[in-house]
Amino acid sequence: MTGPGKGVYFPKDPHRDNSAALAAEPEAKEQMDRTSGDGSTAAIEAASWRDFYELCKPRVVMLMILTAIIGMLLAVPGMVPLDILLLGNLGIALSAASAAVVNHLVDRHVDRKMARTLNRPLARGRVEPLHASLFALALGLSGMLLLVVFVNTLTAVLTLASLLGYAVIYTLFLKRATPQNIVIGGIAGATPPLLGWTAVTGEIHGHALLLVLIIFAWTPPHFWALAIHRRDEYASAEIPMLPVTHGILYTKMHVLLYTIILVLVSVLPYSTGMLGPVYLAGALVLGAGFLYWSLAMFLGSRPTVCMDTFRYSIFYLMALFVMMLLDHYLFPLGQQS
Repeated sequence: MTGPGKGVYFPKDPHRDNSAALAAEPEAKEQMDRTSGDGSTAAIEAASWRDFYELCKPRVVMLMILTAIIGMLLAVPGMVPLDILLLGNLGIALSAASAAVVNHLVDRHVDRKMARTLNRPLARGRVEPLHASLFALALGLSGMLLLVVFVNTLTAVLTLASLLGYAVIYTLFLKRATPQNIVIGGIAGATPPLLGWTAVTGEIHGHALLLVLIIFAWTPPHFWALAIHRRDEYASAEIPMLPVTHGILYTKMHVLLYTIILVLVSVLPYSTGMLGPVYLAGALVLGAGFLYWSLAMFLGSRPTVCMDTFRYSIFYLMALFVMMLLDHYLFPLGQQS
């Protein structure tokens, strides 16, 4: 059993490839040399709007908003009211961006130890922690205000719960406490389609929860594929990701098992009458692709297979939700009312 913080066991593997960690050491040392004694980093470059934009994790937020928009569109047979479509998604996006900034803020010391994150604005010292904190607060308050005033209270409450779940529960506690961090914390990142649905209907519907379940099942194989590729960096930063605490083979097996679960869960919108055979065909084809990459990662040894699986997982989620939309609008007779 693993405990929080430094109680997590990080096995030493003499056979693992430390090249990524070693390659990052000179630059990491240079960055640490610029750090003052109290741990705060002096701004070595002037911050620009691009730095604050990067703090928002725009690619992640865009994927979340895609699923939120589709959640909105699936909630009604026709078109979503324009004000809800625009202001609802803007409120959700601002809140998600706020959580992303908090994640950067909390992880800035860890980010300096990892090659993938070494050049992030806070880790690099281009943005001061105080400025990032104020930026996160402004984003979060703006998002909540939009949702409360122009959408509905339920969506605002659920969005706030998601924000706190990711920024506080996952980032502050779970990430450093257990190798199951991404499984437990994944629920916070799975809520956008539910938020989109409630923004339109004002109620929590079982079909919306199915969409949440799909993203919840998708998150572990998606993230663990990246974690395997970055195992040495996580080990150096003492973050107890599954490949660090339990080994690469164990993690690959879990990627495969969760992919099987994901494929089964992805069939549920058809089984419940929410969507029709067009969606089912797309879900099965996309699921077969995900299974292929999971098996390739489990059985193979190609250096790029983990990142190939990670990239396919992003394509999978986007394409799966687009298939939902196509079935919903182009083939409405395939659905039950």
